Amino acid sequence: MAPPLRIVVAEDQALVREGIVRILESAGLTIVAVAVDAVDLVAQAVDHQPDVVITDIQMPPDRSDDGLRAAIEIRRRYPGIGVIVLSQFLEDRFVLDLVGDRADGVGYLLKERVADRTMLLEAVRSVAAGQSALDRDVIARLVGRRRATGPLDELTPRERGVLALMAEGRSNSGIADALTVTVPAVERHVSGIFSKLGLHPSEAEHHRRVVAVLRYLQH
Repeated sequence: MAPPLRIVVAEDQALVREGIVRILESAGLTIVAVAVDAVDLVAQAVDHQPDVVITDIQMPPDRSDDGLRAAIEIRRRYPGIGVIVLSQFLEDRFVLDLVGDRADGVGYLLKERVADRTMLLEAVRSVAAGQSALDRDVIARLVGRRRATGPLDELTPRERGVLALMAEGRSNSGIADALTVTVPAVERHVSGIFSKLGLHPSEAEHHRRVVAVLRYLQH
């Protein structure tokens, strides 16, 4: 049996912080530290090197995007640590700055989703496993931006829907449940996505999923 995931939670609002901690602990996860500002968050990540860090974007000391900058720093220094940032706003720049040039082990959720226990836990487990966990409203906003033509334009509407759910961190079975189709049907769509994006079978499945999500967001 695998040991429970180890989490650092950074949130300066006590009630929100306690709510997140309670949800995670009730699911059997281990909270190794909490932080109330961005400086302490980086220090706790260095000391404990947890599986996942969860942080608000707006944190002391400056109460601007301190939490985001701390999350980016943690991802740079410790690529194996999954990072989830919580935001009250849909900000394209925040998402793209956080994802950078790799979409593995990264999550961006609207703060209102924190009360959804299932969504929060799925996001934590997804980023811990090296997948992405991006809020569906964030994905919809990014997809709605004006963009240049490219390989993604060759995807069918169903394939684009499957890729959007991949970006949320869903497995093939989770995608099948969301679309009310069979797992083999999802697997065929995923194979079609990989083929059209030039992601060859010689590459690992996990790697191809991460690259496909990254291209989707950047496009």
